[in-house]
Amino acid sequence: MIEEYYNNWLKHRTVLHELLDQVGPEHVFFKPWSEGFSLGELAVHIVSSTDMFLATVKNGQFASPGTPRDFQTMDEVREIVQEFTHKSKRDFSVLKEADLNNEIDIFGYMAPGKYWIESLIDHEIHHKGQLFVYARMTGAEKVPFFKQLPSRAVNDAAAD
Repeated sequence: MIEEYYNNWLKHRTVLHELLDQVGPEHVFFKPWSEGFSLGELAVHIVSSTDMFLATVKNGQFASPGTPRDFQTMDEVREIVQEFTHKSKRDFSVLKEADLNNEIDIFGYMAPGKYWIESLIDHEIHHKGQLFVYARMTGAEKVPFFKQLPSRAVNDAAAD
């Protein structure tokens, strides 16, 4: 079950990296409205929230989100996303099936770890969708599919 969650999450996280590669350096602080996250803040929010959910499930109790380092450029945002991606991969690798069944309280809501893992994936998908809109609004023309696609089927007759 953990491997399925990991693979599903990774198909989305891979696209987050690809999407951020389409954003020009001048758009790191782009906001579609004054009270919203900037583009860079939203990307960092995604990865730090995933880190919080994973640490919570791994530890069996709520773990406050870590404070990511400050950034001024899109390259720094991409570095932060990469660092958190590596950490999340490590955290997924040490999860145990029992962690998925542990009841965990997050802000007064009790649910098993698997609920919180599903929530971290849903949260990432939700905000990544927002980033697609941000990227388009800043002029990105070639954005990736929302989820990493499987390998293309090879037509044996065409290969001859």
